[in-house]
Amino acid sequence: MLAQREKQGYEEKKYKGKNGYGMLFLLLVLLVASVTALVFGFMQLADGSGALGGVLLGGGVLLFLLSLLGLCGLRVISPKEALVLTLFGKYVGTLREEGFFWINPFCSGVNPSVGPTTVTTVQGSVSISGLNKKISLKTMTLNNEKQTVNDELGNPIIIGTIVIWRVVDTAKAVFNVNNYKTYLSTQCDSAIRNVTRMYPYDVAKDGDEKSLRGSSQEVAETLKTDLQARVDTAGLEIMEVRITHLSYAPEIAAAMLQRQQAEAIIAARQKIVEGAVSMVEMALRNLGENGVVELDEERKAAMVSNLMVVLCGNRDAQPVVNSGSIY
Repeated sequence: MLAQREKQGYEEKKYKGKNGYGMLFLLLVLLVASVTALVFGFMQLADGSGALGGVLLGGGVLLFLLSLLGLCGLRVISPKEALVLTLFGKYVGTLREEGFFWINPFCSGVNPSVGPTTVTTVQGSVSISGLNKKISLKTMTLNNEKQTVNDELGNPIIIGTIVIWRVVDTAKAVFNVNNYKTYLSTQCDSAIRNVTRMYPYDVAKDGDEKSLRGSSQEVAETLKTDLQARVDTAGLEIMEVRITHLSYAPEIAAAMLQRQQAEAIIAARQKIVEGAVSMVEMALRNLGENGVVELDEERKAAMVSNLMVVLCGNRDAQPVVNSGSIY
């Protein structure tokens, strides 16, 4: 049974707290009764009735201690908060309902993500343990720092993400992992490295495969699915993963910029050549249809060459005036 529980991990169960207002009233009544018993006990001792005075003093001290102990069990649970309770090391349940409750004063709250608090005094800094053991059930944001990873082609890239998450199973979050916040951050780094190596940073113009830059939404969904599978054991729900930064690493950024510039120049030249061919074809057709001039194949070739040079050149053309016959 124990081995099966260790394999499956803990699961959340509900803890039913008593009404805090009713218990507070009862404890105050006991506190007043204890003070009254102490006062009458001292009065009886002063009158010489030692037996009755001893009984009253003993009962008053006992009631007073029980009242103080009972007051330690009062808890206030705000909306979207939960308190994981253990009794002498055994998990007894999670108090999720908002309101004012009384719980077993021997129960203690558990929240490993709450670290010690540093208080600065005149003598120096003092570290004390965190008193607030409540677990927030609100939607939270993990701003994952930028990290350098490799894409599918092995190119180093810098990527940063934001994870929107929340706690859905408090028992798993507290008992299945050491610190669920640190666990989430570590698994997020691992998921990013695992997913980014499945995609190239960019693809060729005629490529149909997905890329980190061109398919950011699909990559984010893949990241969410991968990260959710990793943090299920911690009782966390991944609501959304967003890519906030994506760029080449500095060591190859200059080379990739030159490649992008070369691709842009080639695309521009291709467009210029296509337009120039279309314009030359139109010029030759109009000259032939309108009977402006009759050109043989050799002269057509020379005209096409001149027009292509003029239309595709980077600089303004320098015309040469021919005063003689073209033949």
